[in-house]
Amino acid sequence: MMNSRIIVGLVGISCVLMTWIFAQLYHELLNAYEQSGKLMVMEYTWFFRLLLNLAGYATVLLPGFILYKYLDKSNYFDKIGNTSCISRTLFACFGEPGERIPETVKLPKVDEGTSREGFELAFCFTGLMSAYLVWGLLQEKIMTQNYVMADGTLIKFNDSQFLVFINRLSAFLIAVGRLLCSHQPLVAAPLYKFSYCSVTNIISAWCQYEALKYVSFPTQVLSKSCKVIPVMLMGKLISRKKYELYEYVTAVLISIGMVLFIFGSHDDSTVTTMSGLTLLALYMLCDSFTSSWQGALFTRYSCTSLQMLCGVNLFSCVLTASALAQHNTTIYSLRLLQHPVFAFDCLLLSASSAVGQLLIYRTIARFGAVVFTIIMTLRQAVSILLSCLVYGHVISVGGVLGVMLVFAAVFLGVYCRQRLRKRRPANV
Repeated sequence: MMNSRIIVGLVGISCVLMTWIFAQLYHELLNAYEQSGKLMVMEYTWFFRLLLNLAGYATVLLPGFILYKYLDKSNYFDKIGNTSCISRTLFACFGEPGERIPETVKLPKVDEGTSREGFELAFCFTGLMSAYLVWGLLQEKIMTQNYVMADGTLIKFNDSQFLVFINRLSAFLIAVGRLLCSHQPLVAAPLYKFSYCSVTNIISAWCQYEALKYVSFPTQVLSKSCKVIPVMLMGKLISRKKYELYEYVTAVLISIGMVLFIFGSHDDSTVTTMSGLTLLALYMLCDSFTSSWQGALFTRYSCTSLQMLCGVNLFSCVLTASALAQHNTTIYSLRLLQHPVFAFDCLLLSASSAVGQLLIYRTIARFGAVVFTIIMTLRQAVSILLSCLVYGHVISVGGVLGVMLVFAAVFLGVYCRQRLRKRRPANV
């Protein structure tokens, strides 16, 4: 037992040393990028920034992966009891290292009345709509508008990574505070399980912020509408989930409706670049994986929404902080926080994001990833409609038909789900 503890201590020291070495290499890569003026002015400079972000995340992920593999191969938890602080910490992070997400994932059945389920669905729908409508307006303002400093200079915020960190830190603090007040355990699953969806979560958030530099806000919002099909594909790949025929029909109808809406509300003054489209495609891919993986974790470990929010954002804070720690632009972003309007915008953006994330996890846990995506797709349609009413954008007949098709598809999905729910008990 003593030898195993000594070995684990040596492995831990080695991981810390590797983290330091990787951080130094990452710092050198950042300096090389910032000193190369040509890379920073290219249209595809976002690609190099994304690679640098991934290199920053690797300073934490690679040492953690090496430690995980050692614990797995040595059967550490079978030899050592959870008596010491180190062993308890390791178990919280890497407990049951040989486990895998089950091949078949089904949402737990809750014996509730139809009215109770309808009330909860309405609550999630209203909360998600409100939180993300506010979040969308502030997101566009922060990433596209100039802020006037005290000395009269104009500063435009452009550090997407810093904005992701602020959002995730606020969400993490809210989740921890709520869990402590309600006397719930902070950890409901091995922490490393949250790292997978945490990486894709911060990449998807970074991509959608970054995309606003290359596409208009309506284009960014509308592009998310076809995310229903990737979510279903990820559900089949990750958890071997089976979907009903009506879910496929609903997904296709929503996608067709939103395509009609896009062509019916196209703004000729906006130039959409290939970089913007690539970032949006990467956003949809990562976000689809995130929601599907979270659905699997909810089923396997029976996590609460707060525990999911805490676990995912813990990793998100660590990973984004590891990348920001070496950035010279971080000081520039901290200086901008002295601007009261910018600080208030960030605070409100973070609060709406945290509430939205909490409702996201609640919706996925209770109704599944596909229902959640349908709600968010409908939110996107409403946000664009409000934009058209406020700013006078013109929608063609095809665009109106597209919106009507989206609404019809959503109601069709709800109707079919209720019919199927009533039919199943009769067949038992």
